[in-house]
Amino acid sequence: MPDSVAVDVVAFEEAAIALASRRRPVCAYVYDLAHLRRHARLTRTSLPPRTRLLYAVKANAEPAVLRTLASVVDGFEVASAGEMEKVRAVSATARVAFGGPGKTEAELARALDLGVEVVHVESVNELLRLEEAARRAFRPIDALLRVNVADGLPAATLTMGGPTQFGIDEAQLPEAVDAARRCGALTLRGFHLHLVSNQLDASAHARLVGRYVDRAMSWAEEHGVALSIMNAGGGFGVAYAQPVRLFDIRLFGAQLHEELARRPASAGLTLVFESGRFLVASAGAYLAEVLDLKINHGRHFAVVRGGTHHFRLPASWGHSHPFRVVPTGDSGRCQAEISDCLVTVVGQLCTPKDVLARNVPVRRLRIGDVLVFHHAGAYGWSISHHDFLSHPHPEVVLLDEDRVSGSAGTSASRLGLGGPARRAAGS
Repeated sequence: MPDSVAVDVVAFEEAAIALASRRRPVCAYVYDLAHLRRHARLTRTSLPPRTRLLYAVKANAEPAVLRTLASVVDGFEVASAGEMEKVRAVSATARVAFGGPGKTEAELARALDLGVEVVHVESVNELLRLEEAARRAFRPIDALLRVNVADGLPAATLTMGGPTQFGIDEAQLPEAVDAARRCGALTLRGFHLHLVSNQLDASAHARLVGRYVDRAMSWAEEHGVALSIMNAGGGFGVAYAQPVRLFDIRLFGAQLHEELARRPASAGLTLVFESGRFLVASAGAYLAEVLDLKINHGRHFAVVRGGTHHFRLPASWGHSHPFRVVPTGDSGRCQAEISDCLVTVVGQLCTPKDVLARNVPVRRLRIGDVLVFHHAGAYGWSISHHDFLSHPHPEVVLLDEDRVSGSAGTSASRLGLGGPARRAAGS
């Protein structure tokens, strides 16, 4: 893993110790903004010329995350009017692309009001609604047709092509292009092909994007489209089971450069990527204190403060999320502990599905210890059912460079322990 994007898990562990010293039980999201900034810069500079990097806001819409990325990425990809508002709250001028199925007339109108640059159109019906909204607002708008193809998809955690709700069936492309051609306020600039998510093979992904480019140029020639933009979605993956197995963004950038060089006809094409998980996952951690230890039918369980209503990703994806044990338990207060065994980590919800990790070996675990679930910066809080059972929301702590000593270590000033941000009700 390149040093410039190495995850400082120690900083998260030090945050756990600091938080345990001032408030119990610990339950918090911690975001390392310095790491986020470095990682995003490396990602952006690794991509070849004639590319843009957008941040997919759906992965994590924390204001501090958006503010940090605004000066690094080329813009933002949003999927609702609410996400547009969050982006505009941190930047009045950032480039914004609006995607996702089921856009309402009100959202399309708001997109025009807020200066969205391009809309990724998901159907012919949506294209006509966008044209009408642009006419009413007297504001021209650029559009890409999101095309759903079913063939040639590599192995990935999620696939968006085939019989899904996303995009326009390739067979319907002639109808969609013809409808766009008849529009007066809308200009068709190209195509959007986001077909896979969480791809871990950088070389395979570069080849896939090369095939995307071939497909887009073929469609443009066949249907008479003046192709200037192709959005290849995201797809840069995170291996939660093996976090050190990072998607090699430098290799991807180098091989993509070769793919484009073999296609001189693409010289005038701007290639856009919209990355969420890959940019922010490693910059966040979810901290949860162990409240209880128990054995049921021969299996060990650790019940933590919080659970999947705060951090739904493990339940959503069906994996055991990696964590480290920070020994903050007070053996004088409670003697309960387990050692050298497998433990399943569960939350406080009244459902057996409230599981963060299953059958994970631990050397020693006590009530009062804090579990640090690293690589939790993406699709954690943002996809969770926050108010189920009405438990308190987790605290939010922001780490950045130490502004007192300039060291890379975690200090009171770096943690902001004078008053870290806390979630307001309903936030």
